[in-house]
Amino acid sequence: MTGTGTAALAAAGVLLLMAGIALGRFTERRGARSDLDLGTPVERATFHTLHTASLAAPPLRVGLTEDTARKAARRLRSLLGTEALCLTDRESVLAWDGPGADHHEQRVMVRVAEMLDSGRSQSVHTACEDLECPLRWAVIAPLTGEEGVLGALVAYGSRESAVLVRAATEVARWVSVQLELAELDRSRTRLIEAEIRALRAQISPHFIFNSLAAIASFVRTDPERARELLLEFADFTRYSFRRHGEFTQLADELRSIEQYLALAGARFGDRLKVTLQVAPEVLPVALPFLCLQPLVENAVKHGLEDSTGACRITIAAQDAGAEAMVTIEDDGVGMDPAELRRILAGERPASAGIGLSNVDERLRQVYGDDHGLVIETGVGAGMKITVRVPKYRAGVHSSPGRGPSGPS
Repeated sequence: MTGTGTAALAAAGVLLLMAGIALGRFTERRGARSDLDLGTPVERATFHTLHTASLAAPPLRVGLTEDTARKAARRLRSLLGTEALCLTDRESVLAWDGPGADHHEQRVMVRVAEMLDSGRSQSVHTACEDLECPLRWAVIAPLTGEEGVLGALVAYGSRESAVLVRAATEVARWVSVQLELAELDRSRTRLIEAEIRALRAQISPHFIFNSLAAIASFVRTDPERARELLLEFADFTRYSFRRHGEFTQLADELRSIEQYLALAGARFGDRLKVTLQVAPEVLPVALPFLCLQPLVENAVKHGLEDSTGACRITIAAQDAGAEAMVTIEDDGVGMDPAELRRILAGERPASAGIGLSNVDERLRQVYGDDHGLVIETGVGAGMKITVRVPKYRAGVHSSPGRGPSGPS
């Protein structure tokens, strides 16, 4: 979230709190009572206001659509206490809550079009000819996002009211904050998808070619092993190029790594020695998709492709209290720490350190800067990479039944 979005959200929360307090004082003056001891009338009204706002927020965080507007309109009308309320985009009414839709809905977009030109809230007489209709005045407030005015919130009252103008304007600003956060979420998702596509592009064509060549070499001499390797190759590519899910389970990521190492072993033979140590209790932990496989590929590259000797790769996944700790260590050629810093800073091509900067950045985006990669290396000293993943983080989970998925 940007600093501007955070500040706007905080400001909207303060305004809602003030609105709740004002409503509470009004209720207190009218002598409202409750059989339950829920605090003073001011406190009860404040809690009611914030609770209603919290119920309206989730659908708005998805964006401005007919479905989300319909779910939010009733809550927003309750929040303002108006006779009717509607939400629109730039072209049409998305949702209407309250009476008067049969004859007001068709004419409201004319008024909204006038507001779209100015971008400022307006208070207008409805000029309704139905004497029984309570909708005599309307406040039209803009709903804004990253790309400007997205639509309008229209609150209807039985008379002109400066209080309604202020309240509707502030609630529209709060709704706009939710819509901006939805846009940020979509931008973040697009960025992560782009990063995953970049990782997929880095799965070396040479690795694919060499894997198929290794499989082919066993077709005549060891058909059963060729068959097993072909199945491993199919499962590995299916997992690596799947199209859904921002997150996966550690068990699935480790299974993909085993398939990758089986294919690498077919090529390098006895030169590749692998030790795998996994604590069963961390297998269900969710983590960003394709955040470990690039690190193992990096170990194979620097341990075998850049040398002529044997290489031992040790992969360990351990329970570390509130976190799962994964280490990937090789005894290969290592790297100059200064060169590594340039790679992580994005100053060198990603191929120089396969996926390291990509994985490091994604881990920091999801969990914070204190969960970036910890790398120990030196020229001729091998490399050890440590990944710390919280066992639980809001929005990070794998949905049962259809495979891993992103945040809900």
